[in-house]
Amino acid sequence: MTEQFQLPTVPRKPFRVYKREQAAISRHTLYPVTAMYTLYSVTMIVVGFRSGRPLTAFAFFLGGIPVWTLFEYLSHRYILHAHFKRSKHKYKFYKTLANKYFDPLHWEHHERPFDGKHINGEWKDMLPVFAISILLSFLLPAYSAPMLMAGVVQSYVLEEWVHHCVHFYNFRNPYFRYIRKHHIYHHTSSGMERGFGFTSGIWDIVFNTRFPEHVRHRLYGRGKTREHPHAERIVSQP
Repeated sequence: MTEQFQLPTVPRKPFRVYKREQAAISRHTLYPVTAMYTLYSVTMIVVGFRSGRPLTAFAFFLGGIPVWTLFEYLSHRYILHAHFKRSKHKYKFYKTLANKYFDPLHWEHHERPFDGKHINGEWKDMLPVFAISILLSFLLPAYSAPMLMAGVVQSYVLEEWVHHCVHFYNFRNPYFRYIRKHHIYHHTSSGMERGFGFTSGIWDIVFNTRFPEHVRHRLYGRGKTREHPHAERIVSQP
C-alpha cells in the first residue's frame, strides 16, 4: 500500500498585510536616497544663501521644480515606457545596455504595482545623471545653475516619496487625491499610454497625453468623484 503525501498549503496573506510588508521594503529603499540627496540640497542652500545673492539663489532653487517635472515626464514616457532591442552590432552596445537595464525596470512595476522592490529607484540609479549635471553646473556662479540642480535633486526626492505614497497610502488632501487617481489610472490597460506625469499632470496637457475627457470627468470631475472601475481593481488587489 503506497502512502500519499500532500504538501502543506500556504495560506494566502490578506492584502493589507502584503501591502504593509511591501511598503516597508519600499521605504528602506527610499531612506538612503532621501538622506544622500537631501544632504546635498541643504548644503547647496547654505552655499547659495552665503553667495551674496540669496534671493537669486532661492529663485534658481525653485526653478528646479518645473525642470524636474519635465524631466520625469520625458524619462517616464520615452525611456521607462520604451522597448529597447538588443543589437547584433558591437558598436551599438548602448542598445544592449538599455535592453538589460531599462526594459525590466518599469515594466515589472506595471506588472506588480505593489511590489516594494519596484516602486522606487535606488540612490545609485540617478547618480550618473546628477553627478555629470552638477559638475557642469559649477561652470556658472554658485547662486545660479548649481542652485537649480539642487532644486532638481530635491524635487527628485519628493517625487520618489509621492510615488511611494500613491501606491501605499490614501491621504485625503486634494492634491494627493488628484495625483493618486491620475497615477493609478495610468496603471490600467486603458491608461498606460497616457498620464506620464508622476507628480503633476501639467506636462500631459502640454504634450497632449492627458486622459480623454470622459475619463477625467470620472476620475476628478466636480462633486463626489468615483474612481474608474479598472483603478478600483488595481488598488484592491496585490
